Amino acid sequence: MSPTATETVLASDGLTMDFGGFRALDDVAVSVRRGQILGLLGPNGSGKSTWINCVSGVYRPTAGRVTFNGREVTGRQPHTMYRARLGRTFQRLENFPEMTVTDNLLLAVQESHGSLLTRLMKHNERQERERARELLEFMGLTRVAEQPMRTLSYGQQKLADLAMTLMPDPDVILLDEPMAGVNPALIEELVERISTLNAQGKTFVIIEHNLKVVMDLCDWLVVLDHGVKLAEGTPGEIQNNNDVLEAYFGS
Repeated sequence: MSPTATETVLASDGLTMDFGGFRALDDVAVSVRRGQILGLLGPNGSGKSTWINCVSGVYRPTAGRVTFNGREVTGRQPHTMYRARLGRTFQRLENFPEMTVTDNLLLAVQESHGSLLTRLMKHNERQERERARELLEFMGLTRVAEQPMRTLSYGQQKLADLAMTLMPDPDVILLDEPMAGVNPALIEELVERISTLNAQGKTFVIIEHNLKVVMDLCDWLVVLDHGVKLAEGTPGEIQNNNDVLEAYFGS
């Protein structure tokens, strides 16, 4: 993270999420600084994806507030957050397998234009195709640009998934297990792309179980356990936190 990156761009305060009698998040405060790569860690079921779903509008939290770019956005719908330039990926691939890779990218940007009328007024196919071409070149996917998405390897689809998320030029990008199921060579490519984008000013929140990736890539970590924030700090501080070692690392 740049020494000057001190502005909070995304935050949750007192975030609580109940599903019936089960509390998935309990009074969770997280602050994401502009230009940061923040890692969200915790055992399975600790509330990581629930946090992302709450701040991105998939879930309306039971209590607490979410702010994005200085405005309260608690409970806003996902399409509203998307248009506000909050991008995200999901654990499972979200694409159209029979469409070409390029057409998947072009489709991904449409929602950011708003209503049908606004989309028609703002739509500039030439510019959008050029952006798609640039992103696919950046991801190393130029040679498969006109192939159906289903013909790509799982790791290539993860790269394309990130490219789709980048199409509307989001301020903050939430990545939910981007390395899961990806072979080591493509993991290196994903890490390299995320690092490059961060150096260009993009802010990331990453859920990832590959601890080497997390420790190498992230500059700040927040650890959840049973829906409660257990600890936060630099990778070095988290590695030496006894509560984290017991709850997450199993020692």
